Amino acid sequence: MTIAKATPPGSQVSRRTWFAIAAAMIAALVVALIASARPVAQGWLIGFVIWSSVAVGSLVLLLVHRLTGGRWGDRLAVTLVPCAATLPLAALAFLPLAFGLSAPYRWAAGTASARPDLVHLYLNEPAFLLRTFVALIGWSILAVLIVQRRCNPLTAAIGLAFHGFIISFVAVDWILSIDVGFGSSAFAAGFAIQQILSALAFTAVVAPEPDSDTAADLGSLLMAALLGTVYIDLMSFIVSWYGDLPEKAAWYLRRGQDGWNWVILSAVLIGALVPVALLLSSRLRANRQALRLVGGLILVGVILHVLWLMAPGFEPGAIVAALAALIALASLSIAVADPVRAEMRRWTHDR
Repeated sequence: MTIAKATPPGSQVSRRTWFAIAAAMIAALVVALIASARPVAQGWLIGFVIWSSVAVGSLVLLLVHRLTGGRWGDRLAVTLVPCAATLPLAALAFLPLAFGLSAPYRWAAGTASARPDLVHLYLNEPAFLLRTFVALIGWSILAVLIVQRRCNPLTAAIGLAFHGFIISFVAVDWILSIDVGFGSSAFAAGFAIQQILSALAFTAVVAPEPDSDTAADLGSLLMAALLGTVYIDLMSFIVSWYGDLPEKAAWYLRRGQDGWNWVILSAVLIGALVPVALLLSSRLRANRQALRLVGGLILVGVILHVLWLMAPGFEPGAIVAALAALIALASLSIAVADPVRAEMRRWTHDR
């Protein structure tokens, strides 16, 4: 095993500093909450979805590697394991939303127009919270098993089956239920692959210096996850738009107004087209600095894509609150995961 040459983020900045940054952002959000609660809650949800995608995607990659093995998982574990270790924090981070679901979700306010026909049998607060916390607690248990190296292949297989089942509900609950009436059978699959893509992109940005073989593996995985995300999202748009279904067309039309068309075009250009062009070169796929650039571009693209999915249904102030929430959650997770990161570095060194 190659010894990590670069110092991972978090080691040069003390845990106290990361906690201070998180506390400052949360304090700012609390002040904003007093002034106007609705956009703050909406922004927290956006930030939570973006932030948790890296942790969940890391967990899925580790479960897959536990089943398949391979050089890539052994070498990238130094980054993936600390990311997955933050999942127990996600259950706590969702608690503020649990007490104010009516802010981001109109159906939670109980209006008939927001919950037509029999939708209320699925979209009601007890059922929503049950599904969410089953997902968060299940992912947290799997993450703890991974961190403690107690996840055998059978547990990994059960964990992947659980994830495949629960993500089909979570993707709809967290994102699509913002605008009741739009549905897509492929959305959950696209969201799940985007979580994996987010984890790989984050790893490409912050992972210690890998050897050329590991860098090439990471580049290939990035290409596969990126193409999978783009393909599913594009096919979903084509099927929905050209199917000439009014409710689905209205969902896309709303995201083509007020400048949101430029947001999705920027997401495609920055987060997909440019990275794919760079990753087509085998030389660049094996180049650490090129991968760092590609990972950063993809993360920007993912953030813009999630904003395009969620923010058109929210108040304008939600975007600023989302940025503050993302900084707070990211800083807090870096501080919390620091002991795990240090342990993984020692384990990698010993191997």
